[in-house]
Amino acid sequence: MNIDEFDFVLPRELIAQFPADPRGSSKLLYFDPHQKIHDQVFDYIINILNPGDVLVFNDTKVIPSLLKIYSINAKKLTLH
Repeated sequence: MNIDEFDFVLPRELIAQFPADPRGSSKLLYFDPHQKIHDQVFDYIINILNPGDVLVFNDTKVIPSLLKIYSINAKKLTLH
């Protein structure tokens, strides 16, 4: 795996600072069984889930932080 593939520009103004209002209007992007991409709002999820499906909620938060260190050869590094 090349971790450089995870580096991308994400402008701060595109990161939600508050929940959508109304809550069900938040964005929902999903692939259907036929590999078609759908761009919907979260309220639409009731049309996607079937009996027996499992929906997992991730309520973790990202903490913006920097770690400044020096390598063995005294090179200054900043980890995000």
